[in-house]
Amino acid sequence: MHTFTELGVPRNLVESLARRGVTSPFPIQESTIAKALAGRDLCGRAPTGSGKTLAFAIPLAIRAGKGELRRPRALVLVPTRELAGQITDVLRPLAETAGRTVAAFYGGTTLNRDRRRLRSGVDIAVACPGRLADLVRQREIDLRAVDFVVVDEADRMADMGFLPEVQRLLDQTAPDRQTLLFSATLDRDVDVLTRKYQRDPVRYEIEERATEQGDVQHFFWRAERSARVGITSDVVRAVASAIVFTRTKHAADRVTGQLRRGGVSAVAIHGNRSQSQRERALADFSNGRAVTLVATDVAARGLHIDNVGAVIHFDPPASGKDYVHRSGRTGRAGADGLVVTLVTPDKQGEVRSLQRELRVPQRLESVEVERLAANASSGSAAAVPAVAEAPASEHRPRPPKSRGRRGQQHGGRRGRASRAPAPAGSSRHGR
Repeated sequence: MHTFTELGVPRNLVESLARRGVTSPFPIQESTIAKALAGRDLCGRAPTGSGKTLAFAIPLAIRAGKGELRRPRALVLVPTRELAGQITDVLRPLAETAGRTVAAFYGGTTLNRDRRRLRSGVDIAVACPGRLADLVRQREIDLRAVDFVVVDEADRMADMGFLPEVQRLLDQTAPDRQTLLFSATLDRDVDVLTRKYQRDPVRYEIEERATEQGDVQHFFWRAERSARVGITSDVVRAVASAIVFTRTKHAADRVTGQLRRGGVSAVAIHGNRSQSQRERALADFSNGRAVTLVATDVAARGLHIDNVGAVIHFDPPASGKDYVHRSGRTGRAGADGLVVTLVTPDKQGEVRSLQRELRVPQRLESVEVERLAANASSGSAAAVPAVAEAPASEHRPRPPKSRGRRGQQHGGRRGRASRAPAPAGSSRHGR
């Protein structure tokens, strides 16, 4: 294993990382940082929780040039405002150590604030495609000097229909730019970006077992529609923190209110919430004022919070890809986690199709929440791949492992969630 210093990271940045408890690189960082510092384009698949934010933030802070009025030198494109904010939080202390400035640009905030920032000069812009395109059309930003680009969660941008806008924005950057592309899956849509905007990229693939993903148990529980809130409350009380996913904004608000009335502190985040409401909800969940975050899929790929005890699919996801993206909110940074899908009678057919896509046994269980803490070692929880297309044979039961052998590389909750042991008949989903 290499140290950050051996990978070419300057001493002042190594010290900045150490002050945040980051002393050793994750596998994705060890595989990519030196190549990125050498100026190579990178293209790769990295599951959520793998440490990819620092994998591009470190080279970006070191290699980004000095911007001018309305002319940044580096650009990070992301699908959601939550992700933009969290990447900015990770990147800013590194950039400041390197003498560079960072600003985030996304919807839900005033354009005047963005104009003021750009007129004072920004070296590194972290942006959602829609807001950045607005600023380009208004001639508030000029991308021609951008010679370092990161496209993060490219598959999510494809899912959200952003790729045409992403391509229009990339067409305006410097032709000799360095481009790093990160994605949880590398499908046909993402491959278009690689072929058109990268030059002989270094390709890599970080498998789940090579990341700091913890042991994650997956269950598909039968549940009557009227019983779901009670089951959710019981799971939250057992594991101390959870993210609950619903399919609609209305359902997110309704479930939040029902949990609160049942004595469980909960906050909601979805597209109808203002930016200040979303930021406040994330802050309340991150610092423990709320133990439950109820979210729609808008948040599935934009949240980076450690020590989330469980993910609960209150409404089953629409696809295997959505299941993987939602479930990736737990078991991060070496911690263990629990994923529960609540299956009402009218959704059983959909869930069996989902299980076929995920390549897990097509069975539904009735599991007593009270048994979570009592039965830690038998074997029926489904082992779900980190990405839906991963071969099922790669996911074998693994023994529990110790947690926290490295410094935390994602901001957020530290050590406040008690982990639920494996329920009866549970197998382990390996690192």
